[in-house]
Amino acid sequence: MKLALFDDHRLGVVTGETVTDVTGALPWPHEADPLTAGWWRRLCRDFAAVRPALEEAAAAGSAVPVAEVRLLAPALNPSKIVACASNYAAHVEEMHGVQERTLGKVESWMMNFDVFLKAPSSISGPRDAIVLPAAEVAAGHEIHHESELVIVIGRGGKDIPEDDALAHVFGYTLGLDMTVRSTGDRSRRKSHDTFSPVGPWITTADEATDPAAFQIDLIVNGDDHRQHVTTKELLTPVPAIVSYASRVMTLVPGDLIFTGAPPGVGPIRPGDLIDTSISGIGAMRLTVRS
Repeated sequence: MKLALFDDHRLGVVTGETVTDVTGALPWPHEADPLTAGWWRRLCRDFAAVRPALEEAAAAGSAVPVAEVRLLAPALNPSKIVACASNYAAHVEEMHGVQERTLGKVESWMMNFDVFLKAPSSISGPRDAIVLPAAEVAAGHEIHHESELVIVIGRGGKDIPEDDALAHVFGYTLGLDMTVRSTGDRSRRKSHDTFSPVGPWITTADEATDPAAFQIDLIVNGDDHRQHVTTKELLTPVPAIVSYASRVMTLVPGDLIFTGAPPGVGPIRPGDLIDTSISGIGAMRLTVRS
């Protein structure tokens, strides 16, 4: 099943190019305010129990074209955004050159897999603009795109065994981990507003089945095809990511985990148009402005 948030944080089932409002099928109150939307975490945690009602509502409801609604980020006030660093071998290799150019040296510790946090306030939707911070642009810092598979946590937990990790995943979506290439902590450089566009919806884990079978692509300005990779190339695959992150911090329903940047990262500038997609999930077209 593909689940979208749209308009006033309504819940929709996406079929092809249409979406059907199934908000009324939820067995608990729907609170449109994203800061108090506990219903979303309950959906992430208890999806298996409510899926039959959502399917019935989708079959009986009136579908409308996706193009006619305002798609929102398929995430409501997550407790945290966890992000993975150095999780594709070719990206680790390319970062040596990127850091030599932008920092004048290679930070060897940054070439090892690990996780860090991004601010939830950096989340934006699949049709929102990416806004480049004026101070970073004025300082001459490059700002790069990183198109990534994003895990949405369902049943959370602490110290999750790797062989049980996929049972804790609600689904997957597409995200961009926007990054200022400068000195300083990753979390600061990646947490500006609009630096975590996600969407266009969630493909639930039962439909996605194999998280190693996704293909990621990113094209800038229509003809500059920069990123093209499959998630089977992840150095630390999805089950191991979930398990590792849960050993560091308790994962909560609705949390997001960015799985790491594929090779092909590069700078973006005001006026650029970014087309990014993941097979089996969907696509986003995002403009860049200052």
